[in-house]
Amino acid sequence: MDKILEAVMLSSYPTNVKQGLARRVIEAAKQPMDSAQCWAMLELSTKLFLVGDTKFKREIGQEVLEVYGRYHLEAFLEFFNAHFLLTLLQEGYGTPGHPSPYVLDYVQLGLQFVPDGPAAEGVFALLRLEVLRKVCERPGPRQCAKVARLLSQYPRCIPDGRHRLLFCQQLVRCIGQFQCLAEGEEGIVEFLSHVNRVSGLLPKIWRAQASSILPSLKELFAIISSTEEQEPPSNALASVVQYVPLELMDGVIRNLTNDDSITDAQMMTAISRMIDWVSWPLGKNIDKWIITLLKGLAAVKKFSILIEVSLSKIEKVFSKLLYPIVREAALSVLKYMLLSFQHSHEAFHLLLPHIPKMVASLAEEDSNSRANCLEELAELIHCMVFRFSGFPDLYEPVMEAIKDLHVPNEDRIKQLLGQNAWTSQKNELVCFYPRLAAKSDTGKIGLINLGNTCYMNSVIQALFMASDFRHCVLHLPEDNSQPLMTKLQWLFAFLEHSQRPAVSPESFLSASWTPWFSPGAQQDCSEYLKYLLDRLHEEEKTGKRICQKLKQSNTLSPPEEHPNPSPTAVEKMFGGKIVTRIRCLRCLNVSTREEAFTDLSLAFPPPDRRRRRLGSVMLPVEDVRLQGPPSPAKTQAPGTEGVRRQRKHCIAGNALPPVVSIEILGFKEPGGHREEEKKVEKKEEEKELEKKKEEEKEEEVKEKAEKKKEKKMDEKKEEKKEEEEKEKEEKKKEEEGCLGPRTGGSQGVASGEQMCGPEGSRSVPDLLNYFLSPETLTAENRYHCEHCASLQDAEKVVELSEGPRYLILTLLRFSFDLRTMRRKKILDNVSIPLFLRLPMAGGCPQQDRGQACAAYDLCSVVVHSGISSESGHYYCYAREGATATVNPPGSVGLSSAEKPPGLESQWYLFNDTRVSFSSFESVSNVTSFFPKDTAYVLFYRQRAREGLRAEPRSPRPHSEPALHKDLVEAISKDNILYLQEQEKEARSRSAYISTLPKSPPWGRDFDEDKDEDDEDSPGGCDPAAGGSGSSFHRLVF
Repeated sequence: MDKILEAVMLSSYPTNVKQGLARRVIEAAKQPMDSAQCWAMLELSTKLFLVGDTKFKREIGQEVLEVYGRYHLEAFLEFFNAHFLLTLLQEGYGTPGHPSPYVLDYVQLGLQFVPDGPAAEGVFALLRLEVLRKVCERPGPRQCAKVARLLSQYPRCIPDGRHRLLFCQQLVRCIGQFQCLAEGEEGIVEFLSHVNRVSGLLPKIWRAQASSILPSLKELFAIISSTEEQEPPSNALASVVQYVPLELMDGVIRNLTNDDSITDAQMMTAISRMIDWVSWPLGKNIDKWIITLLKGLAAVKKFSILIEVSLSKIEKVFSKLLYPIVREAALSVLKYMLLSFQHSHEAFHLLLPHIPKMVASLAEEDSNSRANCLEELAELIHCMVFRFSGFPDLYEPVMEAIKDLHVPNEDRIKQLLGQNAWTSQKNELVCFYPRLAAKSDTGKIGLINLGNTCYMNSVIQALFMASDFRHCVLHLPEDNSQPLMTKLQWLFAFLEHSQRPAVSPESFLSASWTPWFSPGAQQDCSEYLKYLLDRLHEEEKTGKRICQKLKQSNTLSPPEEHPNPSPTAVEKMFGGKIVTRIRCLRCLNVSTREEAFTDLSLAFPPPDRRRRRLGSVMLPVEDVRLQGPPSPAKTQAPGTEGVRRQRKHCIAGNALPPVVSIEILGFKEPGGHREEEKKVEKKEEEKELEKKKEEEKEEEVKEKAEKKKEKKMDEKKEEKKEEEEKEKEEKKKEEEGCLGPRTGGSQGVASGEQMCGPEGSRSVPDLLNYFLSPETLTAENRYHCEHCASLQDAEKVVELSEGPRYLILTLLRFSFDLRTMRRKKILDNVSIPLFLRLPMAGGCPQQDRGQACAAYDLCSVVVHSGISSESGHYYCYAREGATATVNPPGSVGLSSAEKPPGLESQWYLFNDTRVSFSSFESVSNVTSFFPKDTAYVLFYRQRAREGLRAEPRSPRPHSEPALHKDLVEAISKDNILYLQEQEKEARSRSAYISTLPKSPPWGRDFDEDKDEDDEDSPGGCDPAAGGSGSSFHRLVF
C-alpha cells in the first residue's frame, strides 16, 4: 500500500486525480493490517509531511498519520517513540544543511495520539529538555512561534523547576534578536503575529509560577542596558513588558533606580531603548512603564540621565504622532518629557520646526484620534510657551498653526507644570521611596503628605482616634457594597497594624477626592470632612437599599415597607438632631422643624455681643472647678444659676482646666419680660433689671428651703457668701450697663462666662451659646407666618433634641471681607474646655438632670496654621476616645484618682508623617505661643450615662476588631517588605561605616572617661536616658 501511495504522489496526474486516488488508499488504510505494512506507511507519511515539496503532499502525509494514529494506535506508538523524536529534533530530517522546517509541527501532530502512561511521560520529559535546547539555539520568529504553539497546546512540555526560569530568560533573549526582514505588509503582519504568539507564552508560564516574572524582567533589562552589543535589541521586547502586571511596576522601577550596581551609562541605554518601544504597534502600557521609569529617575535625582535622554529622543517621539496606531502612547510620553523638562527651553525648541507641519498633517487626517491629539498638543504648546516666554520670533509660526485650537487658562497651565516638574516627583513617588525611619515611640503611625494634603491627613487621624468609629469601620465585612468605606477600612487597618512610621493615603485620597478641589492646592479640612461623611452616609444608604431590593426580588412575598430604616454608621457616630422653633410675636403661633446634622458650625459673635444681655432667657455658662468641694450655692437648681456665676476662673500653673457646662432653655411663657424686649429704651431695661432681682430673690428663698432638707449647713455663713456675690454682681452690672434687644438676625451670646486671658478672648461655650441663643427676626428678616398669612416679627430658637455620639464643632474662622474683597481669617484665641455638658430640648430638670443633658469629653482638635483658608498647614491633636460615665453635677472636688475620665489620658500630635506625644496644656496654649495656629475643628465624644449616682471609673479598654483574611495578608506582606527594607538599609549603612576611619584616640578616651565617671547618668546620651547614643563619635554636627 505504501508503494501505491508513493507512486500516486510521484505520478504526473492532475492534482484532483491524485487526490482521489490518495483518498482511496487512506480509506483502505483504516482496515486491519500487519505491523510491517503500518511501519512502511508511517515512514512514507512522515517523509511526505516533512519534506514534501508541495502543500498537497504535506496534507496527504498529515491525513495518513492521523488515520494510523486513530486506527492503528499500537503501531503508531511503536513508531512514534522517544528515540525517534530525539533523533528528529537533534539531527533534523531531510538533506544535510537543509533540515525540514516542519519538525515541530510533526511533533505537535503526533502528540495528540499519545495516551497518558509511562511512555507518554518519557516523551514529555524528553520534549521539556529539547524545547529548552531549541530556544537556546536562538531560532527565528517562525520557529519560535512553533515552539510557543506546541507549549500552549501541551503545557506538559514546558520545562519545570530551575529549567523553567532558564527557559523564560532564554525566550526573552530570543525575542530580543527578532528582526523583521520582510518589506511588504503581509510579511510585517506575519512577523507581528509570530512575536505576539511567542510573547503570549510568557504570561501563561508566569501565572503558573509567579517567581519566574522577576528573573525574566531582570534578563530583559540586562539586554536593553547592555552597552557592549553593537546590534541594538529588537523592539519586539516591548511585547514582553505589556504582559507584566501593572501592580509590579512601581516595585520594579524602585528597585532599578535604587540599584547602585547599575551604572549611569547602562541606565541611559536602557531608557533610550525603552523610548524606542513607542513605535511598537502591539504594545500595551508601554507608555506607563516609560513614564514611571522617568519619574523614578527624577525621584532619585538622576537628572543628567534625564536631560541627555530627553534631548536625544524627544524628536523621535514627536514624529510618532503621525501614526494613529501608536499615537496615544507617543503623546503620553511626549507630554511628560516636555512638561518635566522645565529647567531649560532646549527640548521644546528642538520641536519648534516640526510643530507646524505636524499640526497641518493632523488637521488633514481622517481618524478618531486626530481631534484629541490636536487639543492635547495645543495645550502642551501653550504650557511651554508660558514657561519659556521671550522668543516671539520662534513662537510666531507655532502660535499661528494652533490659533484655532482651544487655549487653556492660566490655572490649568500652572497645574500641569507643577505636577510634572522633576522636582515635584518626590511628592508623587514618596510612597515608593520612603525614609527608612523607625516607627514613632508613640506607637502611632503618620500619614504621608501627597502634596498639600495635610487637610485630609488631619481629618483622617481625628476620625481614626475616634475609637468607636474606628471599630465600626474595621468591623465592616469583606463582602460589602461600600467601596469608599472599604478604602477607609484598609487605611485604618494599616494605621493600626503597620510597622511603618508612616503610610501613604494615596488610594483613599483618589477614592474620596472632592470634585471641586484643585489638585495640589491647600483645601478646607472642614469642607473635606463634611463631603467625606456625606459620601460614606449616602454610599451605605444606597447599598442597603440595593440589598433590600435584591432580597425582595428573591422572595415571593410582597415587599415590606420599612418606614424607619436602620441608621448608617455615620448617623450612629456623628448624627444628631436640632429643633428649630419660630414663634410669631403677633399671634404667638409656634412652628417647629427638626433637622439632622453631623457637625455644628459655630460663628463668632460681634465684639459688642460678647456678654449676655440682661433680660435674656439664656442661662449662663456653668463653670465647675475641680479644685475643691462645691459650695452649697454652687449646687442649686438650674433656674437659679443666672446671676451668681460671673467670676473669672483662670487656668494657671498646674491647675486643672475647668469643667464647663452649657445650659440653655427654650421659650418662656407668653406675656413675661420677653414681650418687653421689643422696646429699646433704657427705662424698659432698668425695669427688667428690677424684675430680675425680685425673681432671683424668690428663687434663692426656695433654694435655701430645699438645701435645708438635703444638707445641714451653716445658714449664716451661706447668707454672708450670697450677699457678697450679690454686691459683686451689682457692681458688674453697673459697670457693664444695659444692652439693647437683638434684632435683624444678629445673634447674642450666653451670659457671664469670662475665660482667663486678655480682653476679647472667647471660649467654645461662648460660641455655642451664641449659636443656641434666641434670635428676633425683624425688618428684612421677618418671618412669614402661615397663621397671619403675612410677614411678621418673630422669635427663633434652636435647641438640641438628640446629641450625637461624636459632636463635631467647626469654628467659622474664615470670612469674606467686603471691603478688601478677600477671604480673611479670624485669629481670636478660643479657650477649649475639656468637658462640655449640653442640654437637650426641654431643658435640664433638676430631678432628672443627668438624663436630660449630654456630657461630652474633648477627644480631637484640628488646628489650622496660617492666615488664609487657601494656604497654611493643618495638624491634629488627638487622644483615644474614653468611654466615660457622666459624673454627678456635685462631684467636682475629686482626688487625683477620681478626676473625670480622660483628663489624664495621653494626647498625641499628628503632623503628617510625624507623630509625637503631647498634652492638653499644649492644645490649650497653641494659639498663645503661635498666634497663627488656631483651633478649627473640634471632636467631642459623648459620655455613657449610667445614672446619677454612678461612680466615676477609668475608661474601658477597647479590643481592636479582627480583620478579614485579605487585609491581614496585605498588612503582613507589607510589614515583611518593610523589615526587608530596614535590613537592606542597615546593611548598607554598616558597609558604609566599615569604610570610615576609626575614631581618633582622643574621642575614644573621652568616651571611656564618660563611661567611668557618668555611668547610668540620667542626663547622658544613653538610649535608656532618652538620648541618641552613647559614643561621642556618633554625634553629628
